[in-house]
Amino acid sequence: MGDTGTAPDGTSTRDSIQSWRLAGEHGDAQAAAACLAPDVVLISPLTAAFRFEGVAQVTDVLASAFEVIHDIRYHTQTGGGDTWALFYHGRTRHEAIEEAQLIRLDDNGLIREITLFGRPLPALTDVMAGIGPPLLRRQRQPTLARLVGLATAPLNALTRMGERTILPRTNPNVHKD
Repeated sequence: MGDTGTAPDGTSTRDSIQSWRLAGEHGDAQAAAACLAPDVVLISPLTAAFRFEGVAQVTDVLASAFEVIHDIRYHTQTGGGDTWALFYHGRTRHEAIEEAQLIRLDDNGLIREITLFGRPLPALTDVMAGIGPPLLRRQRQPTLARLVGLATAPLNALTRMGERTILPRTNPNVHKD
């Protein structure tokens, strides 16, 4: 599991990571928020256009994500000191998902940066289609929430269809005549 490290207040950095994991497994955005540094940054796998900054924005993302992603079970944790990598399996509305989280802690043992990576593509598009509308409603942008829902639905449908009907035909492990 790696070196634990200690924050200046005497708490173990592994304690912060354990609290983060438990919050995720319980879908508890408020408990997750307690693990965040005031200047936290979340780097999404869904866009390079911007980052979510500060506890309020990141908590909104987490609350919206927990509406879409459930049954989170962490299976791997590695790292130490101020840098950790966590991996979990979960479910979106329609798909199994696996996510990797690169977590960086500040000097107080709080999470200052979260970089998310996910697979497979149909699960990511399901998250994109599902997370945008509730996140935008939390931000008091109901019109944009409807637009994002409409705009992401076709991509989600196409990737799900491709995963089920086209990609199985390209499997190199299936003998073809």
